[in-house]
Amino acid sequence: MDSGEASFLAPFERVFATVKRIASNYATLAVLDIRRAAVQLAWLIAGGIFISVLVVTAWLAGVMALCVWLLGDVLTWPGVLAVAAVLNLVGAGIVGLRLKAIFAHVPFEATLRQIKPEDEKDKQASSEAGAAA
Repeated sequence: MDSGEASFLAPFERVFATVKRIASNYATLAVLDIRRAAVQLAWLIAGGIFISVLVVTAWLAGVMALCVWLLGDVLTWPGVLAVAAVLNLVGAGIVGLRLKAIFAHVPFEATLRQIKPEDEKDKQASSEAGAAA
C-alpha cells in the first residue's frame, strides 16, 4: 500500500520541488539585482553630491568674478550685491520651473492605472472626457 501511495504522490512531490527550486532561483536573482541596484544608487548619490559641490563652486566663482568686474568699473557695493542676488534668484527660478515640469506626472501613474478595478477606470475615463468637453 505504501508503494501505491508513494507512486501517486511522486508527481506532486516533483512538481512541488520544481516550483520551490524555481522560486528559490527567482528570489536569489531578485536579491542580487537589489544589491546591484543599491550599489548603483550609492554611486549615483555620491556622484550627484560631488557634481553639485563643483557646480555650486563654479557658480559662486562666476558671480564673484562678475561682482569684482562690476565693482571696479560700473557699480558700488550695494549695486554689485543686488546684481548677485538677482542672478541667484533667476537661477533658482529656472531650477524651480524645471522641477515643476519634472514632477507634473504622479509617480507610479501607469502602474496605478493598471491595477485599478475596471469600474474605477471607466469612471475616471468618463470624468476626463467630461472635463475635456
